Amino acid sequence: MTSLREKMHQEMEDKSIFDQVQKYAFDYARQVRERNVFPTDKALNDLNLFTEDLPQSIGDAGEILNFLYQFGGPATVAQTGGRYYGFVNGGVIPAGLAARWLSDFWDQNAALFMTSPLASKLEAVCETWLRQLLGLSERVVAGFVTGSSLAIFCGLAAARYRIFQNNNWDINKKGFYGAPKVRIVAGRHAHGTVIKAISLLGFGIDNIEWIDTDSEGRIDSSKIPELDKSSILILQAGNVRSGAFDAFEEICAKANEVGAWVHVDGAFGLWAAASRQLKHLTKGIERANSYSLDGHKTLNTPYDNGIVLCDDEEALTNALHASGSYISFSENKDGMLYSPEMSRRARSIELWATLKYLGKAGVDELVLGLHQRAFQIAEELKAEGFTILNDVVFNQVLVACDSDELTIQTMQNVQRSGECWAGGADWAGKAVIRISVCSWVTTKEDITHSVKAFVNGRRQALGSLNLKSNQ
Repeated sequence: MTSLREKMHQEMEDKSIFDQVQKYAFDYARQVRERNVFPTDKALNDLNLFTEDLPQSIGDAGEILNFLYQFGGPATVAQTGGRYYGFVNGGVIPAGLAARWLSDFWDQNAALFMTSPLASKLEAVCETWLRQLLGLSERVVAGFVTGSSLAIFCGLAAARYRIFQNNNWDINKKGFYGAPKVRIVAGRHAHGTVIKAISLLGFGIDNIEWIDTDSEGRIDSSKIPELDKSSILILQAGNVRSGAFDAFEEICAKANEVGAWVHVDGAFGLWAAASRQLKHLTKGIERANSYSLDGHKTLNTPYDNGIVLCDDEEALTNALHASGSYISFSENKDGMLYSPEMSRRARSIELWATLKYLGKAGVDELVLGLHQRAFQIAEELKAEGFTILNDVVFNQVLVACDSDELTIQTMQNVQRSGECWAGGADWAGKAVIRISVCSWVTTKEDITHSVKAFVNGRRQALGSLNLKSNQ
């Protein structure tokens, strides 16, 4: 009888399952632009086929992969196509995707230089490239994490460490019992991940000092409370609904004067700094202390690819530090010092490949292109009688019909159509459809096609509402 080890060696050597998956992958890639953007009801119902007791015996890899392709593939969201606008989910740059495949075979642990010299080197290179792209100080260091949720946590953890140190308090050893007060100051439109990080770090949501915002969701700088050296101020580079950017230059200047820490939540919007025509949106960000952003959003790297940037290396590494007698640190970049995680996949490989492929000119073209497509869909929807509720400064568009009910039903009809997909939100007391243009694949034709789906969705909704009112 063939042992499990022999069986797996054979699978590696004959490569048939990998050839099989390659075919499935390319079939998916070829079809993604024509398939339903969101799974059909049948595809969703077929997911029930995955519900079973754990098998008792060793399976057949080819059969498993075929099952996954047959019933899993149709239940995926086609976010790598050109008509997915639901969340700020990027497409995927082919060079980055190919590098991810190679990285998966290498299966590197990016904890330390000793566990992966390659990952260490590429993290250091990407760190430099990110500073250059975004116009940040040479002091800024980078940690590579799952996404901006964790990147925000890391940035605020660094802030917490530094503020307590400045007040002669070792938060790592003493905790919060008897600790000096740290103030958290944020705009009322702060993203939910910011709120979550504040909670996880023990600051308490009830202790947030909220700042009023304007009609676009930007912090009203005149309403910022008097800051001090115990304050952490959180700003936005890209409101997740309107796409608006805070006034970094003015606000950071105030914070810098009193030694307050500034964190910029720039999950998708911070990449505007890499575009010649859009970098005015981020003027003054170099005066902040920490930043969170994602490669898998605007940059279109494969998932997952989050980044924390911080101009205080000591604060970041001490806030996230872990050690053990078996750990061998080096003079090179040991990635675990810049992240809460120790064992991590080598995300820097596909990030490096994406940045290497695009270069400065390519990133500029990519970022600007997303804005242009967002502006196009806003203009075409407006021409069809839809209301656009925000200034389209980056890649976000807020759309409404004549009533909340009509807006919601139109959105639901668009979603069910499979032609494109956008989600809902609340804005200024109104139900809205939120459009995020975040994929390099999206063309002018995709936009026009999507607008037709919106028009058809509204027509169906009007018919349904008229029928309802007549009953």
